[in-house]
Amino acid sequence: MLLKEKNLKQGELFAEKDIPQPVIIPRGEHNISRKDISPEALKVLYRLKKAGYLAYLVGGSVRDLLLGIKPKDFDVGTDARPEEIRKLFRWSRIIGRRFRLVHVYFPKGKFIEVVTFRGPETAEEGIEVFGTPYQDAFRRDLTINALFYNISDFSIIDYVGGMKDLRAGIIRVIGPPDIRFIRDPVRMIRAIRHAARTGFVIEENTWEAILRHREKIMLCPVMRIRDEWLKDVLGFWTRPWAELMLKSGLFKEIFPSYGKYLEKAPAEEKKFFFKLLSWGDKKAKREELTEAQKLALFLYPFLVGEGRLARFPERTGRPTQLIRDYMKKVFYPFDFKKELFENTLQVLAGTWPIKFHLLRGNRMPTRLARKSYFTEALSLAQIIIKLEKEILSLEIPGKRRKRRRQKTQGKHHA
Repeated sequence: MLLKEKNLKQGELFAEKDIPQPVIIPRGEHNISRKDISPEALKVLYRLKKAGYLAYLVGGSVRDLLLGIKPKDFDVGTDARPEEIRKLFRWSRIIGRRFRLVHVYFPKGKFIEVVTFRGPETAEEGIEVFGTPYQDAFRRDLTINALFYNISDFSIIDYVGGMKDLRAGIIRVIGPPDIRFIRDPVRMIRAIRHAARTGFVIEENTWEAILRHREKIMLCPVMRIRDEWLKDVLGFWTRPWAELMLKSGLFKEIFPSYGKYLEKAPAEEKKFFFKLLSWGDKKAKREELTEAQKLALFLYPFLVGEGRLARFPERTGRPTQLIRDYMKKVFYPFDFKKELFENTLQVLAGTWPIKFHLLRGNRMPTRLARKSYFTEALSLAQIIIKLEKEILSLEIPGKRRKRRRQKTQGKHHA
């Protein structure tokens, strides 16, 4: 039954029978401040509250605010139905088929997603089930993602022990891990993402269930899996994510060719892979890399390892078609925006002629420096060469031969 008593005090709000009382963390015992919440989200929260509905900030935004991280998005949970939400906000639209929600639009392309509290999971597809805050909390994936911020008294509402796990640095799936991962295997990727992003430890039962059910990940729709791993590869936590994905076996399930290569690769090649990702994470955190650069960093070790593209190019040509073929091999059966694929391809292909000139100490040809991808590819080529020297102890053939010729010429002249 959906709660309809709009004016209950916080302590009375969850007085329904058979529903555990949540832990309420008052304003003085947590660090979330309204000044850290977007004006658009506050406007939505206050309008819902004024209309007599429950209005909570929910999901990842609450988690990030508690961790001192600026949220990328703010989502709102409420007991108002989609049609009721739509009537409150003139510039809004109901979206979704399986479960309807509302996007409330603001200037400059901003919007707030407003979701009616969901009821228990059902096996029937296409059934829209609304519920209570308690039921909604248990529908979420991880305990740290199921905390609610109540705009009526600025408290945190915790049904699942999320605050305790947040303070202890633990990633824990809500409910029995085996059941939750079988119902939605994508939850395994999300558990690893948040462990990588926060540096938290994955709770033992959650981790063991990931190991048991990793082969089920590809039973999910391909588009959903693609959306999940793209967030991680394009994020600023790619190295710890890759480490956990490889350790769990999920990396090999999602990227079979790449996973097999890394399994058999020498220790120094793996070290190069992780160091490259670490450099990309630092740059991405400062927003100094494009998505194409981040994806190119992820792919490069496979191209020179399994793909056999020369680390020291002997010609100035761009191996565009060869890279395209290997990109398709790594990413099959996933498909994503053509623009991102092509931009990544251009950056990677441009890395080879740039490396050719850098390794020989040549001045960059004007025609190359004028290419649209040049700046992006140049920064990648520079860090790649640096790490290849440091980690793989690779010498530069062109420069070595040049030095020997100079010495010989000097002796002959004397």
